[in-house]
Amino acid sequence: MQYTGARILIEALIEQGVDTVFGYPGGSVLFIYDELYKQKDRIRHILTSHEQHAAHAADGYARASGKTGVCIATSGPGATNLVTGIASAYMDSSPVVAITGNVARRLLGRDSFQEVDITGVTMPIVKHNWIVQDVSELAEIVREAFLVAASGRPGPTLIDIPKDVTAQMGEWTPLRHAHTELVISQRALRLDERSRRKTFSENDIDEAAALIRSAKRPLIYAGGGVIIADAAEELKRFAETLNAPVAASLMGTGCFPREHALCTGLIGMHGTVASNKAAQTADLVIAIGSRFSDRVTSDTDTFAAGAEVLHFDIDPAEINKNVPSTRWVAGNIKETLPRVLERLEKDGQLPENGWGNDITAWKTHLPQSHQLERKRMHALHPRFIIEETAKKLGSGAIAVTDVGQHQMWTAQFFPCNAPRKFITSGGLGAMGFGLGAAIGVKTADPGSPVALFTGDGSFRMNCAEMATLAAYHMPLLIVIFNNRTLGMVRQWQRLFYEGRYSETTLDRPPDFVKLADAYGIAGYRAENEAAFFDALEKASQDNAAGRAALIEAVIDSDEKVLPMVPGGKPIHEQILHVI
Repeated sequence: MQYTGARILIEALIEQGVDTVFGYPGGSVLFIYDELYKQKDRIRHILTSHEQHAAHAADGYARASGKTGVCIATSGPGATNLVTGIASAYMDSSPVVAITGNVARRLLGRDSFQEVDITGVTMPIVKHNWIVQDVSELAEIVREAFLVAASGRPGPTLIDIPKDVTAQMGEWTPLRHAHTELVISQRALRLDERSRRKTFSENDIDEAAALIRSAKRPLIYAGGGVIIADAAEELKRFAETLNAPVAASLMGTGCFPREHALCTGLIGMHGTVASNKAAQTADLVIAIGSRFSDRVTSDTDTFAAGAEVLHFDIDPAEINKNVPSTRWVAGNIKETLPRVLERLEKDGQLPENGWGNDITAWKTHLPQSHQLERKRMHALHPRFIIEETAKKLGSGAIAVTDVGQHQMWTAQFFPCNAPRKFITSGGLGAMGFGLGAAIGVKTADPGSPVALFTGDGSFRMNCAEMATLAAYHMPLLIVIFNNRTLGMVRQWQRLFYEGRYSETTLDRPPDFVKLADAYGIAGYRAENEAAFFDALEKASQDNAAGRAALIEAVIDSDEKVLPMVPGGKPIHEQILHVI
C-alpha cells in the first residue's frame, strides 16, 4: 500500500500498540497532525500547553502503565522543549519514544528557520536516536525505536523526521504477526537479541548464594529496577526467605510493601533512621535494581564500610560504577533473584538473622518534626496533609510529585504498598515534572484516583497544564504545599548558609485559587485542619463528578524535611531535630 510518510508513521505507532500520544503541533509536523486528525478514531492525541509537559506526560504514562509513552513536537524550539522531559525519562529508565519534526532535507545544516540538530542535542540523554532520510526507512526505524526503548534497561529514544519525508509517498507493509517470527530488519533482530542475552553465569549464581549464606546481618537495598522488571513479588519472597530488612531508594518506593515488618523505608539523604543505621551496621548489602546514587550513599568511602556488597542489576555498566561490589549478578532480576533463591533453598543453608531487635528499635524512632505537632493550634503539617489525602483517596491511589520538600514528604508519608503508585523525577529532579506526568498517569490509569503533590515553586513551572486537565475532563486532585518559598533550598540556606535566604522567598502572585478558577478548575484554600478537611471533601466531590480540583494547603515557611544527612557526611550522621 502506498501511503505518505505521515500515514506510515501513524500506522507504525498503532502497530506498536500505541493508543495515545502527547504533543503540540507546529509547521514541521503539519502532515503528521493532519494524519492524526484523519485517524483520530484509531489513535488519541492529547494537546498539552507546552512541549516539555508532553514529554513528562509520555513519561508518566510509561511509568504508570509499563508501556512505552509517545510524545510529538515540531522542529527547533518545539524539539528543544522536549529535552528536559527526555532527560528525566533517561535518568529514571523510563521507556519513551519522542518524535520530532525537522525542516526539509534540502534545508538541513543551513541554519534554516526553526532548525536544530536535535539528534546531536539529545545524544547523551537517549538510548539511541535516528534522523529519517527516506520514507522507505520510516516504518523500520519506528519499530527499532520501540524495541530499543523497552529492551534491557528501558529508556527514551528519539526519531527526527524532516517535513518532506512526512509528505513523501512510500510502501507500507504491516508486520506479519506469526507466532514465532516478526518480519523486522536484521538490525532490529540483533538489538532484540542483545536485550535478551543472558549476561550471568552459573558461577555468578553460586558465588552470590555463597556470599548470602555467610552473612549474619544482610540488608536488601532495593531500587527502581525492581519496579521496571515487574519483580516485586520476587523481591518479597527473597526478603522473607532471608528474613532480611529491606530499604528502598526514592525510585524504589512501592517495590516492597511499606506495611511489611521487614520494610525499613527510604534510605539515604532523607532516609529513615532504621534504613541508614542498618546500612552502616550490615555485613552484607544486597543491592537489587539500584545504582548507588549519591543521594543514597552520600560519602561513598563511608557508605556500608563494614559490609560486602552483592549487586543485582540488568545493566552491567552500573556494577562497580559508584560503589565496589564483592560479587554481582548481571541480568534481569525477575530471573536472577529466583535463581539465587533456588540455589539457597536447594543447599538448605540460609543465613541466620543476626539483627536481633535492632531493626525494630530503630523503626520506632521518628524525628520530632515528623510528629503531628503544630507551632500554633491546628496549623497544617505535611504529614497530616498527605496521610489524610491518602485516606480519602483509598488504597488504590497513585501519588505523583514535583521536586522539592513535598517530594520527600510524600515519599516518607504516602502509604505506597505497590509498584507504580509513586511517580516522581528521581535522577534528574526536574521541577515542573509533576502536572505533565500526572496527566500521563491519569491517561494510562483512568480508573485509579491520582493526586499531584506539589510545591508553590514547582507549580509555577507547570500550572498552564490546568488547561489540559479542563479540556480533557481529567478528575485529578492537585495539592499545593504553599510555604511561599523554595522550601528545600531555603532549608539548606537555614542549615548551612547562616540563614541567608538569597532569592528563595516567593511572596508574590499568583493567587492559586483564582488561577485555578481561570482555568475552570475548582480551587480551595486551607490554612488549618478543619479547612483542609472541608476542602478535601469538596475536591473529592469534584473528582467524583469528573472534574479536576486544587487545594492550596498553607504551611509554615520553615517546615523541614527530616531526617537529613548533610552533604558528604556518612549516612548515619543524620540531622533529626532543628530548633
